[in-house]
Amino acid sequence: MAAKFRNSRLSVAEYAEGILQGNRVVLSQAITLVESKLSSDNALAGEVIDKIIPNSGNSLRIGITGVPGVGKSTFIEVFGQYLVNRGKRIAVLTIDPSSQRSKGSILGDKTRMERLANDPNAYIRPTASGSTLGGVHSKTRETILLCEAAGYDVILVETVGVGQSETSVKDIVDFFLLLMLANAGDELQGIKRGIMEMADAITINKADGENMRASNIAKLEYKNALHLFPANPNGWMPEVLTCSATENTGIEEIWELILRFEKLTKENGSFDNNRKEQNLGWMEEAIKYHLETNFYEHEAIAAALDGIRSQVSQRELPALTGARKLLDLFNGR
Repeated sequence: MAAKFRNSRLSVAEYAEGILQGNRVVLSQAITLVESKLSSDNALAGEVIDKIIPNSGNSLRIGITGVPGVGKSTFIEVFGQYLVNRGKRIAVLTIDPSSQRSKGSILGDKTRMERLANDPNAYIRPTASGSTLGGVHSKTRETILLCEAAGYDVILVETVGVGQSETSVKDIVDFFLLLMLANAGDELQGIKRGIMEMADAITINKADGENMRASNIAKLEYKNALHLFPANPNGWMPEVLTCSATENTGIEEIWELILRFEKLTKENGSFDNNRKEQNLGWMEEAIKYHLETNFYEHEAIAAALDGIRSQVSQRELPALTGARKLLDLFNGR
């Protein structure tokens, strides 16, 4: 079925059937559909999500972030292989920085995780971040649902790692892992406080060889810093670990920590409560997205927008007045 429809759209039933059977080609086609900006594709994608959603939600969603150069891709490949060896089926959603000219990914897609990409129990989906802030693609949530319905029980979301906007990944995952480096300047100033406050664990990567001493010092400094933050309402106390992706050390300890987090939060109900709050936030974001899309696609807005923008930029019209004029047109006043 997949080969026949490789260059065309499938029906809702065909997408759903392929996804639920774990067909990677159909899964990739469905993700492409979800990421499309065409109105017709958006409608079809919505129907596909509605169809598969009863089979989603059963994974553990892990966000992995950190400054560029911290070794996220190497860490994820080693961590992913560890999980696969433990019988897990994993999906890795890698969000690459986008070229501002081409809007395409600039980091080389799956070539950064060749061994993991060739594993039949791992699925890697690289996506350009485009103009979306927050370190994740605007349709990452839908992609997570599709991967869950396809049978992947651990979803790893690798984010861009470019600054404070990175924190929005927290809103789509269950566990948020922050990777850091020792010897990268003042450790406590090298990362935004907001990201540290949201982290469920901090791991000092590249803790090997001559870097071991510095890594242990950084671990202590981060551990002391975390105690200054307000208590987490879910009852979890963030921990600081060290690892070396290249030496394959500390990986098991990270997974055991994540499992302890999952056990605690499921027992006290905060895991499900977090998912519920995320779903409500997702709905509100979807409303804003569609309102904005409908606004700019409105015939009267399209006709008047350039003129009003010109007036505002030339200070011939106050910005708020320009906004009111456009909103009046949109509302038919």
